[in-house]
Amino acid sequence: MRRANLLKKITLLSILVLLVGYLNRPAYCQSKTGTAIGQFLKIEPSARIAGMGNAGTALNDELMAAYYNPAALGGLTSDIEVQFTHSLWLAELSYNYAAAALVKGANRFKFSLTSLSSDEIRVRTVRQPHGTGERYTVQDIALGLTYARQITQSFNAGLELTYLQERIWHSTMDAFMMNFGMQYRIGKKGPYIGGSVSNFGVQAQMEGRDFRIRFDPDPDLHGTNNALPAELYTEQYPLPVMFRAGISYPWEISERQELMVTINAYHPSDNTESISFGGEWTFMDILSLRGGYQNLFLEDSIVGLTLGSGIQVDVQGFALHFDYAWADYGRLQNTQRFTLRLEL
Repeated sequence: MRRANLLKKITLLSILVLLVGYLNRPAYCQSKTGTAIGQFLKIEPSARIAGMGNAGTALNDELMAAYYNPAALGGLTSDIEVQFTHSLWLAELSYNYAAAALVKGANRFKFSLTSLSSDEIRVRTVRQPHGTGERYTVQDIALGLTYARQITQSFNAGLELTYLQERIWHSTMDAFMMNFGMQYRIGKKGPYIGGSVSNFGVQAQMEGRDFRIRFDPDPDLHGTNNALPAELYTEQYPLPVMFRAGISYPWEISERQELMVTINAYHPSDNTESISFGGEWTFMDILSLRGGYQNLFLEDSIVGLTLGSGIQVDVQGFALHFDYAWADYGRLQNTQRFTLRLEL
């Protein structure tokens, strides 16, 4: 028993040292920020995990953990679980995420809907800076279908297929992608290790009637048609592919208190590597307090400290959870998330 516990501790410490050493190395390449579409896919939905620094790759005790790693569905124990998150995002955008999961033996199924939208915005031009009288909206949506399986009591694997659409006025962009990952539990109570790849898919481009214009092929030549119908062409861009690796460890402090510690390493395709970490203290399975730090070692990051809390109430055979998270965004001030979770 002592040898097994020592082996778990050595394994955990070794992985942490490797992660920190890798991500703290000198960076010799330029940042690739802004070279990927579908940036709304990087908004983390769970208020609980957001309060823990968004380090959710190795967590599997709630439905929205499948956002970070589809294999997290393997840890669900309720037959049916539903979650909903709302956030007033940066620039007064409205962010909403809804998900539902069904557990059938060793199989888990999940459906999710992500939405990021704006209010009506005035159409402005150089000649009419105060508005043309027209208005437009921005709407991003993603529909996901996830399948995960508890292969053994210690090993889970999952795959998610997602369709996304970005719409700006009369122009749209459509794309398909997939997420996949695994989780493994070392010992009976942990630690848990996990790895996932998110947003792996095809390139896409904006199209629509907003790109149709009237074109004069030679403005210096008189007598020609100066209003030929034409269409602007936009280049294709990739999705923000992200590799995550993480470790989480639950500690039972006493019969009434529990502590969860988690750390993640991130390798995105459109930015440099970083580390996020956090913890959660729970009292009597009713009250939880959380804290963490996001994007450590990421140059020019505006995200840092995260805080959160949550309560759980059992009502006539089902569990109701309400979670809140606050995240610092520097000059952009902060964001707040509210999540409601129902377990049947």
